[in-house]
Amino acid sequence: MNLRSLFIAASFTALFVSPAQATVVKQSKGDFEDKFRQLEEILPTPNDYRNAAGEPGKEYWQQQVDYKIKVQLDEANRRLSAKQTVTYHNNSPYRLKYLWLQLEQNRFKADSMSELTGDFGGIGRRGPATSKPSGSKPAKISFAELRKQQFYADNTLGYDVFNVTDKRGKALKVTLVGSQARIDLNEALDAGDDITFNIDFAFNILEENAVSARAGYEHFPDDAREGGNDIFLLAQWFPRLAAFSDYEAWHNKEFLGRGEFTLEFGNYDVEMTVPADHIVASTGVLQNESKVLTKQQRQRLEQAKTAKRPVFIVSEEEALENEKAGTNKSKTWHFKAENVRDFAWSSSRKFIWDAKGYAQGGDEQEHVMAMSYFPKEGGDLWKKYSTESVIHTMDVYSRYTFDYPYPVAISVNGPVGGMEYPMISFNGPRTKWHEDGTRTYTLAEKRFLIGVVIHEVGHNYFPMIVNSDERQWTWMDEGLNSFLDGVAGREWDHTIPWGVEPRDIIGYMKSDVQVPVMTQSDSVLNLGPNAYTKPAAALNILREVIMGRELFDFAFQEYAVRWKNKRPTPSDFFRTMEEASGIDLDWFWYGWFYTTDHVDISVDSVYKLRLDTKNPDIDYDRRRQEFNEKPSSLHVDRNTAAKVKTWLELNEDISDFHDDNDRWTVTNKERNKYKETLNKLEPWERKAFERAVKEDKNYYVINFSNLGGLVMPILLDLTYEDGSTESMHIPAEIWRRAPKNVSKLIVTEKGKNLVSVTVDPHWETADVNPDNNHFPRRIIESRIEAFKKEKSKKMEYRDIMHDSKIELKEPKAKVYKK
Repeated sequence: MNLRSLFIAASFTALFVSPAQATVVKQSKGDFEDKFRQLEEILPTPNDYRNAAGEPGKEYWQQQVDYKIKVQLDEANRRLSAKQTVTYHNNSPYRLKYLWLQLEQNRFKADSMSELTGDFGGIGRRGPATSKPSGSKPAKISFAELRKQQFYADNTLGYDVFNVTDKRGKALKVTLVGSQARIDLNEALDAGDDITFNIDFAFNILEENAVSARAGYEHFPDDAREGGNDIFLLAQWFPRLAAFSDYEAWHNKEFLGRGEFTLEFGNYDVEMTVPADHIVASTGVLQNESKVLTKQQRQRLEQAKTAKRPVFIVSEEEALENEKAGTNKSKTWHFKAENVRDFAWSSSRKFIWDAKGYAQGGDEQEHVMAMSYFPKEGGDLWKKYSTESVIHTMDVYSRYTFDYPYPVAISVNGPVGGMEYPMISFNGPRTKWHEDGTRTYTLAEKRFLIGVVIHEVGHNYFPMIVNSDERQWTWMDEGLNSFLDGVAGREWDHTIPWGVEPRDIIGYMKSDVQVPVMTQSDSVLNLGPNAYTKPAAALNILREVIMGRELFDFAFQEYAVRWKNKRPTPSDFFRTMEEASGIDLDWFWYGWFYTTDHVDISVDSVYKLRLDTKNPDIDYDRRRQEFNEKPSSLHVDRNTAAKVKTWLELNEDISDFHDDNDRWTVTNKERNKYKETLNKLEPWERKAFERAVKEDKNYYVINFSNLGGLVMPILLDLTYEDGSTESMHIPAEIWRRAPKNVSKLIVTEKGKNLVSVTVDPHWETADVNPDNNHFPRRIIESRIEAFKKEKSKKMEYRDIMHDSKIELKEPKAKVYKK
């Protein structure tokens, strides 16, 4: 630093905005952490399969698996049996000696990895509740868990028929490995070739409400039909080829119940033989309408294509009549689906069925049929909102990704709370029946239905089309989909708490049950916040705070379009978002996805600086004023109040020069020195200095600490003495050289006096501690707000639709004893 720079730097004096003393924490030697280190050190090296821009490379490939299945539903015994023909296309450059199958039904066998490794009362456990013993408290097991164990004991689970033969009917060698199977080929499958083989299988269908299996049957014992009725939701029902990819080879990590399914795209030809009075909802397009639907039902379907509101293909009255009888006859429903990665279906005589056409436009799928299947228990809740929510989802998601490519989009009500498959989703909320014959639903149930339909239909985009690997990276479909379902949800009704705002993740981010978002699915401690909320909130922040909507939306859509009907990895997403937007986001991906750091930016102190003029006639007077503004001695104040006179006041005839001139009296010596100082400056320096003195601006230095470790932009609201406010966005890169403490200079015009500073005033960055976001410090009312929110949430569960019909009663007269 040269002398002139030293002169300018030393020409500031500091005044505090508040009496709080700033704490300057210096970086200790050797503990520097580069929060902006490039992620390329962690991400896989780009190659001809996946390039450095995040695109499919010039040699990108993926396998294809086609299925032909004939399946029989044995309603009385709740059993499926099927014959399946599989054609496996080896599009990889590799020679395959064996194939791997996923056998998800075998997960429920007593000796499966899933059952053997179940942690009693463990964190993140799916299904019925249990709790471990703690101290003097005994272990607890719920009635639901007892029901589950009894169902396991009373039923044979898993595939009890499983035969694999080549296309000539000769048995192929199969090795069972838990809920997977390796098929050893008689001859290795060369690159570019395909192989066809057959599988016969059968299994007993699980009771979903007893087991929590994502699929199964639900029994309705109170229906008019003798013995009651069932709704069957069939998913993970047939042996499926495991994925084989360029980045992992065979994806043969066993299904343990959480990390969902990584599959190949293919074409499906499926025939389901079911009781003749059943209605079937399915992935794919119905091929034999004239054989399974009445003329009236076909006419209603045609009418529904252009209807303003959903049209009933099967009305409630018809479904009620259907519930009563039952039949020994059967029908075969035939569906085909092209280029999908899975196949699910549902069957029941209880179904009401409505439909409405969605005129999407575009070149790929101009018209889509949105449909819902639900029992009478769905009531008006489903009639009003299910199909409309399906259409709303496609409308919003398509704007941010690509046009919905399938001919149908279906929502089915059954025992599964929410689960997704190509073209079809299973969704749980229902109405409540009352003794007066009416059905009502709570506000919470209404919000649940709309939210779960948007979320599960949204999964058609992620991962059914953008085919990510949820077993490895759950957030890639759950997180991205939660982000978009929040966008769609707030376009439906912004007053509904969609749970994807930065403020919704604060509690988790400061908890002790965190793991990085990039953790493999089965090892995540708390799946909901980790895979859904945190990534969704992160993307909200990325869109609204860091990138801006225009850049974010362009890059996000570019990712979706690039990887439509392909298999992306996290590196492809990260690279695409950066390459398409032109913004370096490595610091963001690393902090939010690879660490458990949280956001806690504290504003520690604010200094008000004023430029010394070096003119003693000005500066000495300022120092006199500064001294006089300090509080005087309490002793002196009390003497003055008591009218105690000083010696000087009592002896006014005795005084000297110093009694008339204080320490800030200016002499010509100081004035001469001032002139000499100015003369030593270069002309440009003197010009700049004299202008600064004339303008007499305010210089504020604001000191920040990064207490949470996660670097983020600093969002500021500045409030001035005249009541005006100003917002300021300081990019995260301010932390690049000092990730623990930074200072920012704010310059204001003369008279524009800063009185307070607030960090993240609108809670946009997931800062976990709003208490240290204000300077001067203030009382934060967040605890009161949290109490109100908790109370409001409980209010949503009141059934006011029903309670409002209750008559007002007069209290009974109180009887007094004599």
